[in-house]
Amino acid sequence: MTTESFKRRLTAILSADVEGYSRLMRDDEVATVETLKAYQAAMSEIIQKHRGRVVDFPGDNLLAEFISVVDAVGCAVEIQDELKARNAELPQNRKMHFRIGINLGDVIEEDERIYGDGVNIAARVEGLAEGGGICISSKAYEEVRNKLSLGYEHLGEHSVKNISEPMRVYRVLTEPEAAGKVIGEKRRPAPRRWATVALVTIVVLVAALFAIWKLYVRPAPPMEEVASPEKMAFPLPDKPSIAVLPFVNMSGDPKQEYFCDGITEQIITGLSITPKLFVIARNSTFTYKGKAVKVQRVAEELGVRYMLGGSVQKAEDKVRISAQLVDALTGHHLWAEHYDRELKDIFALQDEITMNVITALRVKLTEGEQARVLSRGTDNLLAYVKLLQARELVFRFNKDDNALARLMLEEVIALDPEYSYAYVSLGGTHMMDVWLKSSKSPQESFSRAIELTQKGLALDDSISNAHSTLGLLYGMTGQYDKAIAECERALELGPNDEMAHRRLGIVLSYVGRNEEAIPLYEKAIRLNPFPQSTTLFHLGLAYLFTGRCEEAITTCKKALQAGPNNLLAHVSLSAVYGSCGRVEEARATAAEVLRIGPTFSVADYARHLKFREADKELVIEGLLKAGLR
Repeated sequence: MTTESFKRRLTAILSADVEGYSRLMRDDEVATVETLKAYQAAMSEIIQKHRGRVVDFPGDNLLAEFISVVDAVGCAVEIQDELKARNAELPQNRKMHFRIGINLGDVIEEDERIYGDGVNIAARVEGLAEGGGICISSKAYEEVRNKLSLGYEHLGEHSVKNISEPMRVYRVLTEPEAAGKVIGEKRRPAPRRWATVALVTIVVLVAALFAIWKLYVRPAPPMEEVASPEKMAFPLPDKPSIAVLPFVNMSGDPKQEYFCDGITEQIITGLSITPKLFVIARNSTFTYKGKAVKVQRVAEELGVRYMLGGSVQKAEDKVRISAQLVDALTGHHLWAEHYDRELKDIFALQDEITMNVITALRVKLTEGEQARVLSRGTDNLLAYVKLLQARELVFRFNKDDNALARLMLEEVIALDPEYSYAYVSLGGTHMMDVWLKSSKSPQESFSRAIELTQKGLALDDSISNAHSTLGLLYGMTGQYDKAIAECERALELGPNDEMAHRRLGIVLSYVGRNEEAIPLYEKAIRLNPFPQSTTLFHLGLAYLFTGRCEEAITTCKKALQAGPNNLLAHVSLSAVYGSCGRVEEARATAAEVLRIGPTFSVADYARHLKFREADKELVIEGLLKAGLR
């Protein structure tokens, strides 16, 4: 990457997130979202008042920047004062406390986003703050220590992930009596000359003894905090459970994100194949991408014991990958490795990392299981890289990028006509045309998608995702027996495949087998604790079809929280409210349907429903009671 392709500058970065956000969401999702939105609006106003700019506000996190560190710290103090006043009006279990971290550092700017160690350090400093508190880096402290009527507590030096040197951190003290004070900093007098030789000798001896202890005696160091089984959002599975966090892009080039994501996905896929592990789906672990996270917190939110993380640095024909496996319940590092390889060896390297993790978890595979874990789609590096780039485009879910992805996948097939997953991915772009309403003939798009997916499976019949995709396509075209058979085959091949569980649930719901579909949806949500809106409203309808109204309503409301602008989620909740006799709420939700889709028609919607006649009539009746026509 050339220096002309991005802009570097020095800026003050403020990073914030909500303490205990998962608990708040579990206790009352609607109230939590409402409080979060109100607090976001208040924080944004205060940031603007202090001449700052909100860079990003994903979920419960906030990233802002300021020209002045003094402005950033002053802003943080006012934010915490304002939120403290708001929290005083809430019950104890509903109070929402933000942690704030501030750093002065160099960043890369691209399309109004900022990246780099300056941002990473701010996020790490934030992770050391308490709820309602503010921590700042030593660079920020040096700029503000004599310029604001505040006090500071030196918290010592902290080694943080992906930052080579330990950093000094200070807690901001806002009490009036603390103004001008610095707590915890100690200055040691210089040793006398006669003691220098003795001191050096002692230091060398202690260092040598420490090195021996560290290498040969000491167990792996625990983290500062460990996860608690009692705080898990879900009960721990009865097999080794693991989440693979997105590998961090250390290349200094944001355009290499697709490559890091591809490596993460390949490792997740390799681990997911074996039924002897429980593996969290990509969609959930990627919600932590770009965030400073605590292993203990993530483990509790996802309900797993083991966490795999790492980093990737790609430069020309070289790649450097670091990976480490942590037991969140004990805090011990079970395995860590650092690899420097030629880029052409990337396939073997992904397999090696996957097998090392499986070995570290003491899982013994049969020869057949090993063969499946180590299977690869192509040996053509360029084809592989282009496929990763195409997948990134597909995940943007818009017509132009989907069309560009199709062209790129056709290039992939030209490079390697035996690359099975390229055909499956290409078929997926034709299916996406139907969802994005860019297809002139949905029937032709489905037929083309089926043809390409079948071709991919003819080259490699072991791809779980391909079987579930084909199953869904068969279901959408009314070929239900084939649909169920393909989705069941997908589950055999991918016992940890969240999508396979969800898609089998969908096709079973199509034929009225909702009692069988419900546990499949529920397992999909366990594998993907941050599920898509689609999974939730399909589960909500399955609850409706089996007479479980309260569960149907609760689940469809969760679907709205996962996708506030998802038209089908609003439609589903309207139908559920109407069918369950809660007409007033049904009409309020129906108003949102017409706000998002002003041309919505019950008759047109009914034509696309694939459910059996009795279930279809129940949905239509609910929509009519909601006032939709």
